[in-house]
Amino acid sequence: MAAPRNLTGDGGGRQLDGGGRQLVKDEESAAASSAAKGLLNDDSPTGKRTKSERFPLSRWEFAVFFTVFLVFTTGLLCIYLTMPAAEYGKLKVPRTISDLRLLKENLGSYASEYQARFILGYCSTYIFMQTFMIPGTIFMSLLAGALFGVVRGFVLVVLNATAGACSCFFLSKLVGRPLVNWLWPEKLRFFQAEIAKRRDRLLNYMLFLRITPTLPNLFINLSSPIVDIPFHVFFLATLIGLMPASYITVRAGLALGDLRSVKDLYDFKTLSVLFLIGSISIFPALLKRKRVYE
Repeated sequence: MAAPRNLTGDGGGRQLDGGGRQLVKDEESAAASSAAKGLLNDDSPTGKRTKSERFPLSRWEFAVFFTVFLVFTTGLLCIYLTMPAAEYGKLKVPRTISDLRLLKENLGSYASEYQARFILGYCSTYIFMQTFMIPGTIFMSLLAGALFGVVRGFVLVVLNATAGACSCFFLSKLVGRPLVNWLWPEKLRFFQAEIAKRRDRLLNYMLFLRITPTLPNLFINLSSPIVDIPFHVFFLATLIGLMPASYITVRAGLALGDLRSVKDLYDFKTLSVLFLIGSISIFPALLKRKRVYE
């Protein structure tokens, strides 16, 4: 390296040094440009934050969702307007146990006098809330037990919960994929992997999920069509799997005075019973798997 430097002389050395400095500047500029691009990449925290802040639904998907919501709202309003006059100021979706007690007192005589139309309004409201993921259906289940008793209340809750879940299933099939990917990306990947491993005994697994509080029912309703769960499996698992929890909730509605909060419904004993029933639902699949291995 020393010999070429002596041959070129001082001027050449200065030219070489100037070129070297220019080369270093170019490399620094390229590095800065790459770093700036890296910050905008999806793998970077900034990229992820920008991506997560975007609303997941496209204009077409939002238009479909809004149209379905408008149709359901119009139908519910028509049913509401055809019902006999009442003190509408006292009618509201309960959010606490105290709200539920007041609503039960206000609706007791009304539900007895106009039973058929009241049941129609109750069912429409329940399905509407379940379809559009509006919190409060557990209070509606308690109200069914308080107003209709265990048998009729249980039948109403199971049928309405199943109908609302199926309606949510089809709504998610239309526009739910980007929303679920946006809200629960990790949970969705986990659920998809679990479903893929249990394709041959899917009904048993879905029954277990419905009976036990392993995954939220809202997540199951929205993600099931996305992970390609057949509708008949979803329907049967929902209809049968919601029965134990529905019975517990409806029965608790008979004794609203003893409840302090919704948490009292699912104590350790109740959860243990639900998990025991859920374990029974997957026992045939475990037995079949053992025979296969043998």
